[in-house]
Amino acid sequence: MSILEIILGIVVLLISVVLIVICMAQEQKPQNATAALTGASNDSFYDKNRGRTKEARLKKITFWCSLLFFALILFMDIVMPLLID
Repeated sequence: MSILEIILGIVVLLISVVLIVICMAQEQKPQNATAALTGASNDSFYDKNRGRTKEARLKKITFWCSLLFFALILFMDIVMPLLID
């Protein structure tokens, strides 16, 4: 096992733990069937400024961490075997 494999394995492990913690910290959105059928929406000041809230930041962090996690897994699966040979 090379140093690069160990380092990437630790990074993937840390990212997966961060993703789990962030996903657990997010609020669950209620699935209101009545609102879905009637087309009701909550156009409030809070909804219009959702990008500045804690949930929006957690959503952005979740997106970027999952993208990095996916890229690292692909790198480890596709490129690393070519480097080792």
